[in-house]
Amino acid sequence: MKEEEKNTEQEAKKVWVNPIDPDKITTSPSTLPYAHTLSGAVIRPTKEGQIKSRAVKSMELQTNIQLDQIKEQMALLAEQARKLQDRQEVSMQIYNARIPFEPVINKVYHLYLKKDGKRILSLIGPEQWGRSFKYEAFVATVKLLGDHTWEVLKTAEQ
Repeated sequence: MKEEEKNTEQEAKKVWVNPIDPDKITTSPSTLPYAHTLSGAVIRPTKEGQIKSRAVKSMELQTNIQLDQIKEQMALLAEQARKLQDRQEVSMQIYNARIPFEPVINKVYHLYLKKDGKRILSLIGPEQWGRSFKYEAFVATVKLLGDHTWEVLKTAEQ
């Protein structure tokens, strides 16, 4: 029996060597990017470039929509500013003209150019003069607004 005991002792002293390459095994399988057993869940790698590309396209679409809205708002504000400036210029021309009466808010008046080059505001419209038209030219039909600016309703060119 001594030989059998020697064989058992020799076998116990032998170090077990794993036949699988150590580079192909892991001590923490949960960190692997793939299933480590046959029954493990299928893990498919994502296509990061495609995901980012879709996200960038979506982001560009949304920001371009918002930029277009802001541009429309800016155009509207620019148009409002231009109209306000035009009203201011017309109002200055009228306030520099001769006004022989006190204008009433929301009433329509008519601006004429006299033969001496000065302007005058009148209650009588250009079609109401008939043959007795005494001014050099009709300039505009205007209405006094509540903020004491004048809205041009009709000009000589119209």
